[in-house]
Amino acid sequence: MCRTGYYQLRQLRPLVRCLYEDAAKILIQAFINARLDYCNSLYFGIADSLMSRLQSVQNAAARLVTGVRRCDHITPALRQLHWLPVRRRVDFKISTLVHRSLAGTASVYLADECTLVNAAGRRPLRSADSLNMLSQEITQPVR
Repeated sequence: MCRTGYYQLRQLRPLVRCLYEDAAKILIQAFINARLDYCNSLYFGIADSLMSRLQSVQNAAARLVTGVRRCDHITPALRQLHWLPVRRRVDFKISTLVHRSLAGTASVYLADECTLVNAAGRRPLRSADSLNMLSQEITQPVR
């Protein structure tokens, strides 16, 4: 992923320099951010070193669009572009998928995998209102 991201950034650099910032932002979103967002829920729980490599691709894309130098902080540029950092994008994607599956607007195979922990039949605990989730794989007995 990182190799293809940097390759595309090198290919897009001459084009981006000739475009307005809004057009460059759209171009980078189409080529780089679309790759970062594709199946990014699979990135949940990966090592910090791998996540930082993905973040460096996004940082390089933001530097290309905004013209921020390498020695300057990237956080203001990400805020200006309204781009979440990669780890936050992953968290947002998973949160959106869980919300959609609980609301009934997700695909059936996703809705079947997410169920709320039901504390019925037990005495009331403080954790009863926490709305914890379980995957169906955990709740089904192993054969």
